[in-house]
Formats: sequence, C-alpha cells, structure tokens
Amino acid sequence: MQLSTAPTVGHRRRGNLDSQGLLGVLSVCATLLQLCAGCPSECVCNSLEANCSGRSLVSVPALTSLPEGTHTLFLANNRLSSLPVSAFANLSTFESLDLSNNYLDNLPSRLFRELSNLSDLSLRNNSLTVLDRELFRGLTQLRRLDLSLNGLATVPLGLLDELQGLTWLSLAGNRLHALERATFEPLVNLQHLELGINPWECDCNLRDFKHWMEWLIYRGGYVDAVECTLPKDLRGRDIRGVPVEMFNYCLQLEDENGGGAGSKGGSPPCFRGTPTPSSEGAVVRTEAELPDCVKQRYRPVSVRRAIGTVVIAGVVCGIVCIMMVAAAAYGCIYASLMAKYQRELKKRQPLMGDAEAEGDSEEKQISSVA
Repeated sequence: MQLSTAPTVGHRRRGNLDSQGLLGVLSVCATLLQLCAGCPSECVCNSLEANCSGRSLVSVPALTSLPEGTHTLFLANNRLSSLPVSAFANLSTFESLDLSNNYLDNLPSRLFRELSNLSDLSLRNNSLTVLDRELFRGLTQLRRLDLSLNGLATVPLGLLDELQGLTWLSLAGNRLHALERATFEPLVNLQHLELGINPWECDCNLRDFKHWMEWLIYRGGYVDAVECTLPKDLRGRDIRGVPVEMFNYCLQLEDENGGGAGSKGGSPPCFRGTPTPSSEGAVVRTEAELPDCVKQRYRPVSVRRAIGTVVIAGVVCGIVCIMMVAAAAYGCIYASLMAKYQRELKKRQPLMGDAEAEGDSEEKQISSVA
C-alpha cells in the first residue's frame, strides 16, 4: 500500500507546480495582451512609457487607450506641425512629454491644461515664433522646460506665472534681443537658465533683466553666456561682465521721457514694440487698463556691486580707525615724554640759578679790582 501511494502524491505535487506555472504564464500573457491592445499601433509601449518617436507622424495618435500608469510619452523626431486643443486630454498621469525635433509653429492656448502632474516638457527644435501667455497654465508641477532652438522673439508677460516650481529653463538658440524682468520674477526656484545663441541688444531694454540675472547668480543659480550683438562697442561681450555704470544713460533717457510727465501723464518709458500711452488716454485710467510695461515696479540695483561697495567702505573705515588709534597712541606717548621732560627741567632750574649767582659775584669782583 505504501508503494502505491508514493507515486500518487508525487504526481499531485507535480500537477500543482504545473498549474501554478501555467497560471503565471497566463497572467504574463494577459498583461502583454493588455499592453498591446491599449498601445497605438504607431508606438511601442511598456508599463511606464509610450515611445512614438521617429515614426514620421503628421498627427498625434489616439492616446486615450494607452496602458494605465503610463507616465512618459515620446513624440520626438516626427513631422508634427500642429496639435489639436484636445491632443492631451484626460492624461493627468503624464509626468514627461517630449515633442522635440518636429515642425510645430503654433500651439493652442492651454494645450497642456490637463497635464497637471507634468514635470518635464521638451519643445526643443521646433518652429515656434509666438507663445500664448495661457499656454502653460495649470502646469504647477513642471520642473524642466526646454524651449531652445525655436524662433521666439519675445517671452510674453504672464507666460511663466504658474511655474513657481521650475528649476531648469532653456531659451537658447532663439531670436531674443531683450527680456522683461517681470516675466521671470515668478521663477523663485529656478537654478539653471540657458540664454546663449540669441541676438542680444545690450541697451536699456535689457538693463533690468541683467540685474535679475545677477540676483539669480548671487543666490547660487547658473546662467550661461549672454553675448551682446548690439551696440557695436559691446559686440561679443558677455552682458554679465558689463559694468552697471554703462547703463547710467538709461536714467537720463527715462528722465527725458518723463520730462514730459506733466503733459504725458508721467508714464515711464515702455519696451520696444509697446505703444506709449497718449496724453488723452493717460488722464484717468485704472491699473488694469495700463500697458504691461507701465506696470513695472522694479528699479533694481546691482547686488554684487552694492555688496562690493559695502566691503570697500568697511575696509576704508577700518583703516581710518586704525590710523586714529595710532595717532591717539602717538599723542599719548608724546605727551608723557613731554611731561617727564618738564619735570626734569624744573628739577634743574634751582641749580642753574645758584650757578648764575656765583657767576655774577665773580664778575663784580673783577670789575672792582679793575
């Protein structure tokens, strides 16, 4: 009986192991089938990524059927020239989106409004010339933004207002000639800024932004070279190394523009391309009706130069104090020596008086004998 039951138990154990292995294989196959069923035919998907790069796509494939839990979408190296407003609807789980190396020239307002968890967005090497100020609304979790190698001539005021968490930004390789400081003030956590390969005009329009760059560097941030193309005497120079005194004439220009303040409502000079408020419209206007350049409230100073001035003043004051202490010590020593000399002189005066008396008596005796 024992010999007959042993093989039966072994068969049962092998059967259980076979059934467990079969269940494992079936579960893996089911997972793979689910991924394949949800992944667009133009893409390659896994549990975290959907790679649709280099497929010569002219439109965005259907993304609503992507596998659940997809966090990264690659759409780089395609032929995308435009995107519908609903291209990324209902994709709040996305954390990274790569749209680089396409032909995008115009993006709808608030295209990314439903990507509330997006932390990395790349629009590198497209044909963007203008960005709507509402484009990045809702991207409060964005940490990295690449806008390099486009045709941007301006960065509109308000574009970056909701990107307080942004730490890395690239605007290199565009057509930027000036930037407004107020546009970048909301980026309180920015640590890395790339601005190279732009036709910068180092004039009054870039003065305030230069001060903001100096502040960013002062608090530990990085800014790459910002080489001037105009004016000619600054061509090729990095504006970070241009002394702030070279912008003193900007104050004179502002005074001249404001010299007609009585007749023009006292409005400060505006940036290039912004219409100057007329005397008729500047009589009574609310703050909302003023142009963006008039709302600027920054009159910054160079932080590094201010600190240098304080240090130099401290050193000079220290040297003066040391000299005063040395002079006081010298005076005390001189006074003590003079006092000692006077005491000794007084001690010698009686002896000198007796000697003079004896000399007088001898002269009288000699005169009497004569």
